[in-house]
Amino acid sequence: MNKLVMKRKAKKAADYFFTYLLLIVIAIICAGPFIWLLLSSLRTGANIYNLHFSISDFSFSNYTGVMEYMNLPKYIWNTVIITFGGIIIDVVFSSLCAYPLATMEFKGKNIIFTILVGTMIIPAAAGMIINYLIITKMHLLNTMLGVILPSSTKAFSIILLRQAYLGIPKELIEAAKLDGAGELKIWKNVMIPGILPSVSTIVIFDFIANWNAFLWPIIVLQDPEKYPLATALQYLNGSFSYKFGYVASGTIISIIPVLIVFMMFQKNYIEAVSGAVKG
Repeated sequence: MNKLVMKRKAKKAADYFFTYLLLIVIAIICAGPFIWLLLSSLRTGANIYNLHFSISDFSFSNYTGVMEYMNLPKYIWNTVIITFGGIIIDVVFSSLCAYPLATMEFKGKNIIFTILVGTMIIPAAAGMIINYLIITKMHLLNTMLGVILPSSTKAFSIILLRQAYLGIPKELIEAAKLDGAGELKIWKNVMIPGILPSVSTIVIFDFIANWNAFLWPIIVLQDPEKYPLATALQYLNGSFSYKFGYVASGTIISIIPVLIVFMMFQKNYIEAVSGAVKG
């Protein structure tokens, strides 16, 4: 009996060992490009392409150089406007759209939801021409609003929040109605607090997508001074081609806010996604 228990424990320990070993290898492979980019941003001259790393080669001159060469605070501010403008609009409108789909009964409700799910298979690039024509008709070319609006409310956000609403007990809604609360008050005081984990997930996804926006800002914005950071770095890549360290350091600077936001909201991420899958 003891031998059988020991054998099971040994097998379990071996399974854990190889599982964690595999996860470590995958983590190294995923983090490899980022680590290489970080090391490249701290090296100058011919050392940047050297495979041998030495602490004596490290320098912050690339960071100071890229800040002197380009108006980095301006591009970061442009990115902040686009990013948080898109997040606020998406959270507000998606939560309002998802609320009736989850709590009300009306004709065509299932058809609307099916269409929403179907739109997720359409590539974003397929709608660029239509979006451009609409933005042009609205006289929003070369404006931040023209960059923000086309991708401000996403089908994924509506579906995720609908599933989150379905997880809130109906008794809470009925109790609020008995107290005389209207639909808007129920949405604000009862439903919103219950979907905060899902809102955190949307904030993460929207932040990453909006912060790294590249193609659409180039199409809409005619003034390079209005470019977000990701677009500005690629736009100036030709100027930096002989100094890859500048490109690497600028990219690292653009990545840092994304990592900070993810670490802030990661606790709610798995809970929200698993809740959506169960729903």
